[in-house]
Amino acid sequence: MPSKLPLVLIIGPTAVGKTEIAIQLAERLNGEIVSADSRLLYRGMDIGTAKPTPEERKRVPHHLIDIAEPDEILSLAVFQQKARSLITDIHSRGKLPFLVGGTGQYIHAVTRGWKPPEVIPNERLRKELEKLALSHSEGVGKERGQQWLHARLEFLDPDAAAGIDARNMRRIIRALEVIFTTGRKFSEQRRQSESPYRLITIGLTRPRPELYARIDARIDSMFASGFLDEVKSLLAKGCSPALPSMSAIGYRECVEALEGRITVEEAKQAIRRATRIFVRRQANWFKESDPQIHWFNAGKEEVIDQIEAKIRNLLNGQVF
Repeated sequence: MPSKLPLVLIIGPTAVGKTEIAIQLAERLNGEIVSADSRLLYRGMDIGTAKPTPEERKRVPHHLIDIAEPDEILSLAVFQQKARSLITDIHSRGKLPFLVGGTGQYIHAVTRGWKPPEVIPNERLRKELEKLALSHSEGVGKERGQQWLHARLEFLDPDAAAGIDARNMRRIIRALEVIFTTGRKFSEQRRQSESPYRLITIGLTRPRPELYARIDARIDSMFASGFLDEVKSLLAKGCSPALPSMSAIGYRECVEALEGRITVEEAKQAIRRATRIFVRRQANWFKESDPQIHWFNAGKEEVIDQIEAKIRNLLNGQVF
């Protein structure tokens, strides 16, 4: 029996179909799902994150969903510890763990043992960087300032910038802080260790026009299902639009629509643009040329059968 226990990864871009495919595979292979999507951690953020429904979560046990309030900040290290503990528990009960999501940083933290650079926070530097961003947003909005700061990171460290959402000022500032403090690229300081698991990585893909059509349909469905009301409820509970959790795609646009700064249709268009950019960023984490990833077209008939056969073959006879 192999010394390392297996871990199945189900990866792919937003709206490709990871949730349903992962559930069907877990049903067939006696598995449980550990979410590796940073947006699914927060309670009350359901519609805008396309969180698995209660009915879907009854079909197969899901973990790391709804474990924090929107105003809590869960570090990458905390997520890593929780995910690994859950994977160990799933194995101990004779089941097969599935790590499912599109957040590359979270997946690599679990599977590659990433550890963030050990640089003590410099509040003075952080405030200066925030001032710089704000000085470039006067008259054009906060988002423009964030984009300017992200562009500076892209100039200094393209690899780090490729993996950080241009709207996530907290992470952008942290990367710049590490660079300015150490004089080295942030992307070069991610320490990692050998994976503790025997990884079986399944990548899901679709032709880009088909994927974009699914994204557009999902956005329309979110608004029809009450996305604006969900955001209104979060604001009523005291969730500030400045919270890192509220930087998830769609939430800021809904806040702007609720405040009357843009129309609902303009919000939808902005979400479509941001999601397309995010899809391209996801592709930087998991490349179709990677020989360790077994890619499948999620829209093909019998794709579940094909993936199940591949996983069983790679399990080398192990039964769960």
